[in-house]
Amino acid sequence: MNRLFRVLDAGLQAGRLNIALDQAMLELHQTGRLADSLRFIHFQPSALLGRHQSLSAEIDREYCRQHGIEVGRRITGGGAIYLDPGQLGWALVFGRGMLGNPSLDEVARAVCEAAAVGLSRLGIEVRFRPRNDLEVEGRKVGGTGGFFDGNTLLYQGTVLVELDTESLLGALRVPRAKIVRHGLDSAAQRVVSLRELMGERTPTIEQVQQALLEGFHERLGVQFEPAGADSLAGVLQLGRQLHAQQIGREEFVAEIDGPPRGAAVSVGTCASPGGTITAYLRRDGRRIGQVLLTGDFFVAPPRLVLDLESRLRGIEIEAAGEAIERFFLEHSAGTLSVGAADFGRAIEAALAATACRPG
Repeated sequence: MNRLFRVLDAGLQAGRLNIALDQAMLELHQTGRLADSLRFIHFQPSALLGRHQSLSAEIDREYCRQHGIEVGRRITGGGAIYLDPGQLGWALVFGRGMLGNPSLDEVARAVCEAAAVGLSRLGIEVRFRPRNDLEVEGRKVGGTGGFFDGNTLLYQGTVLVELDTESLLGALRVPRAKIVRHGLDSAAQRVVSLRELMGERTPTIEQVQQALLEGFHERLGVQFEPAGADSLAGVLQLGRQLHAQQIGREEFVAEIDGPPRGAAVSVGTCASPGGTITAYLRRDGRRIGQVLLTGDFFVAPPRLVLDLESRLRGIEIEAAGEAIERFFLEHSAGTLSVGAADFGRAIEAALAATACRPG
């Protein structure tokens, strides 16, 4: 029997409010006030950080200010992205049991392959590229990400229908290492829009939405019907509250912003299939004085990373690896795309690096 999903669409919204609406859907689903749902998302110009990324390292705030691009922080992990009305976002919120008891990698494959099947109906060959990209001939036409929170899964993605390359390159500080990893000369070569691929045959946003619905139906066995007005009103009401209380506030966006200040800081990085971790570390004699862990990895609940940083402060340097392993044995993660060993390697790399003072 096919499972029924409700389809919601709040129209064109600012980036921070759209993130708050994602959080609202998650919380309403967890309490049984929202059925399994798909929301189509339309963005005003926005530069959005992943949940654990450093603001200054990923976003050119001055460029964004000058060009009217709102800067926000997502509730999901992953890398920084630029979004505007030329792109289509989507978010699925549903019970974890629908797909059995999958890992996040298994969810990514199932959902992304369904999206790829749907988008391929538009006349291009879209493929899933692990860990969470939709690609055409090696170039990214859409990205995805998500996490478990209890028995609820939030999984979301984007499709590049039109692409404002100048704004993307101006707003985001794309690491050179990420470009090289994909064998490309520039960030612009890494992504591609439906407009570039299809020219005059480029589908409308409505046609892209229909293609995604068909792909999810075919591969995930999902039926769709429009959500009632009460469901959308409930999401909007709670989303606006969350925006005012936290997600729309500057303190939330700037919560992670650069290395510890006022002392020599060592930097270490660990790159793994589940994401890149960068550790900024300040020594206090033979102990760790302060540590900041950033990156494009996925961890839920997000508080877990802050708790790990707190656990490591004051730890003897020789005991750091054991402390990280013990921490993850004691704390349960709903989603974890990287492991204790990856955090340990990032810390080890920082401890081995030559300290420098941040400029």
